[in-house]
Amino acid sequence: MKQWTKEIEIDAPIEHVWNFFNGSLENMQKIMPQVVENKPITIIDGMVGSVYLQKYKEGKRVMEYQIETLEYDDSPNAKKLKVGFTLANMFDITARYELVKLSDHRTSLTYTATNRPLKWFMKLFLLFSTDKIVVEFLQRVKEVAESEN
Repeated sequence: MKQWTKEIEIDAPIEHVWNFFNGSLENMQKIMPQVVENKPITIIDGMVGSVYLQKYKEGKRVMEYQIETLEYDDSPNAKKLKVGFTLANMFDITARYELVKLSDHRTSLTYTATNRPLKWFMKLFLLFSTDKIVVEFLQRVKEVAESEN
């Protein structure tokens, strides 16, 4: 299994940043433009265990998978969302977003991504993987949140 964790500070209120993760599909697409659908299948009180059908466009291909909410916290000063899914029966992937209120207009976002190969030969792909995607994602969230703030 491979894991990447990066943190960034964003000049925007915590609720504003949280809306990109916990809001509408339109808001989610601002930071994850490849997500073309995010439809609830099962919503559980407290959110943990909720399942969504998500469609993700990679080039001309659209992949479909079920995302399960593994952790969820929507407190005023700290927010957390962790989701997990299996990609193409090849990888188990988790994404964890932690937001901490630094001030009324400043938020810390920590993003942790894990990737566990389900087939032995897929382990080779992880040997060459870097944190580039994680860094680019955090930068996109920062740019979008600050431009709309």
